[in-house]
Amino acid sequence: MLSLYDVPAPAKLNLFLHITGRRADGYHLLQSVFMLIDWCDTLHFERRAGGHITREDLAEPLPADDLCLRAARALQAASGCSHGAHIGVLKRIPAQAGLGGGSSDAATTLLALNRLWNLGLTRDQLQAIGVTLGADVPFFLGRGSAWVEGIGDVVQPLAPDHALEPSRFVIVKPQAGLQTQQIFSHPLLKRDFDHATIAGFADAHRQAPYAFGTNALQPAAQALCPEIAQAIAWLQSQRLKPRMTGSGSAVFARLSHDFDLPTDLSRWQVKICDNLTLHPLADWTPDQG
Repeated sequence: MLSLYDVPAPAKLNLFLHITGRRADGYHLLQSVFMLIDWCDTLHFERRAGGHITREDLAEPLPADDLCLRAARALQAASGCSHGAHIGVLKRIPAQAGLGGGSSDAATTLLALNRLWNLGLTRDQLQAIGVTLGADVPFFLGRGSAWVEGIGDVVQPLAPDHALEPSRFVIVKPQAGLQTQQIFSHPLLKRDFDHATIAGFADAHRQAPYAFGTNALQPAAQALCPEIAQAIAWLQSQRLKPRMTGSGSAVFARLSHDFDLPTDLSRWQVKICDNLTLHPLADWTPDQG
């Protein structure tokens, strides 16, 4: 039996997140830079006969029909594949954090099963499947950091001259989580940011790394979850410049000086991470089945 062990699914940070408008169907239009970090879930795959898809939770329990299972079934349907799989999920990335853990798990599932089942689908083909599962999934099917627009489905990899330099970040995840829909319907949400450009972001980033823009969702999130404001205040007390990632509730700050993990913040999950230049599966191409 062909098996793949210890396949990573990395989290992401939103370096900024602006809302530039709203479509007629109610979906918000955004601009952001997504950056991969080395906080990863681990997924285990085994090919099974008969087309049956099963999942085993190797850490905390997951929803009965999570994105991994939905991704596997979507890939089966799109490819006509008759193989099945057993998926083990070791969950480390916290949920309702804005770190993209579920979307990353779905993307890794598509990449791994494409290889395990010898389907030979291209990344563009996988992204077409991924966008039906969630707006962030196409990003995690790319090779690295990217400029993201639309509803999250327009993904443009950052060119080498716009590359993000290696940096270390501290991430604080409050106990409370947030439902994205609550934030997007909140009266504090600003929806009329001016359109930014990759060139403008790159120029600003060269002058002040990781300081461009803001997170449009943060005021609404702080109103809904006071722990976010508390986490931000604590990071500011450490001489850092924090902001929320995605729809929260996790907040992060770039480390510009020595920083020791605290021992008195057991109510929060605190982790130090490095950014990733490339996705760990960046070199998985269709001819490597």
